[in-house]
Amino acid sequence: MFNSCGENSEKYDATGAFEATEILVSSEASGKILRLDMQEGDRLDAGKEVGCVDSMQLYYKKEQLRAGLRAVDIAKPDIRKQIAALEQQIATAESEGRRMENLVKAKAGNQKQLDDIVNQIALLRKQLDAHKSSLDKTFGKADAEAEGLVFQVMGLDDMIAKCKIRNPLTGTVLVKYAEAGEVTAAGKPLYKIADTDLLYLRAYITADQLSQVKNGQSVSVYSDFGKDEQREYKGTVTWVSDKSEFTPKGVQTKNERANLVYAVKIAVKNDGYLKIGQYGEVIF
Repeated sequence: MFNSCGENSEKYDATGAFEATEILVSSEASGKILRLDMQEGDRLDAGKEVGCVDSMQLYYKKEQLRAGLRAVDIAKPDIRKQIAALEQQIATAESEGRRMENLVKAKAGNQKQLDDIVNQIALLRKQLDAHKSSLDKTFGKADAEAEGLVFQVMGLDDMIAKCKIRNPLTGTVLVKYAEAGEVTAAGKPLYKIADTDLLYLRAYITADQLSQVKNGQSVSVYSDFGKDEQREYKGTVTWVSDKSEFTPKGVQTKNERANLVYAVKIAVKNDGYLKIGQYGEVIF
């Protein structure tokens, strides 16, 4: 990487470059980009709506489904009204049966007529049960169709919501890949954003230095600004690699002759001066 200037040049334990948590924001919908309100270097808040993709066709499909829901609801049978006539016939026959039964008991009625009425009531009740069963199935089928349409509407609502481009994290726009008026597709990158408030110095240490470094350890980080100016930052070790690797080209460690090194990441709160890719030094 680089040698620090000034009296600190012989004191550092490792060097590296600052990096940030970068996110490539892609479109979740296909269509024409109607709006994309950001430029490279803009700072965006998490959750902010920064653009949208044309969702008119999805809206038309949703309205078509909603019309289908209304049609299903209209087509549902009114069970109470459709069985009312049969229930009235049964009630009339039962009343006639009671009257005839009293006549038979008084020996003023015909037993065969009473038997006919009883048989008629039994037949009407079977017809009522069959009619109820048929109506219940028709009603249940309509409910199932309506439920399917509701889920389709919910799916379209989700697709319409995804036409709105929302920024996933608070940070700075690094690269903008698309502009309003272009046609995009699901998964196509729109812009890259990074959290520049908290940067990470990725440095490399030798096996001899492993005993000096552990997660959560506070360390001193330095970065050069210009020829003579150097700033000190407080850093925290957030990760130590559990496997060695060959020394990356250009990286300096305390023991420059070491062939195998271990990567470490050190979190540093950015005061606005640190930049992604800038070199830094660390003292454990």
